[in-house]
Amino acid sequence: MTYLSLSTLFDLANLFVLPFWALMVLLPNWGVTRRVSKSNLPFVVLVGFYLYCISQSLNAESVEALANPSLSQIARFFGEEPAAATGWAHFLVMDLFVGRWIYWEGQKTGVWTRHSIALCLFAGPVGVLSHLVTVTLRDRILGDERDSATNGTLEEKRPDAV
Repeated sequence: MTYLSLSTLFDLANLFVLPFWALMVLLPNWGVTRRVSKSNLPFVVLVGFYLYCISQSLNAESVEALANPSLSQIARFFGEEPAAATGWAHFLVMDLFVGRWIYWEGQKTGVWTRHSIALCLFAGPVGVLSHLVTVTLRDRILGDERDSATNGTLEEKRPDAV
């Protein structure tokens, strides 16, 4: 039986996520995109990759570094290929999960999300921030239009809303 190297699995994992991102960014309103985006299977596959990577990276020294981390210990930990692959697998899972959340928020509310999803692919937290800013701007712009169109009959905004 031939086993795939960690490097090959890493490359495959990177390729695996691309169709999901492409569908959400390029064809967000296509029925296939909606069906595929409902599935949790991509996360199961990616978590499997993550579990494999972390199993390859744990030893007494790495467990100690993770249990009581310092920046220098974490830097040494991620300096090893299995640990770097573990961190990357974490990014792949979490960024795709958050990207899908942004996608579904856009589908439910009509907020434009393509830019935020694309940013999430390359820099997850920046994509989240982009989405939050987009929602806030849309609510403020449309909120003013809705308030004037209905002469203030809309429910007051929550004080905790950003």
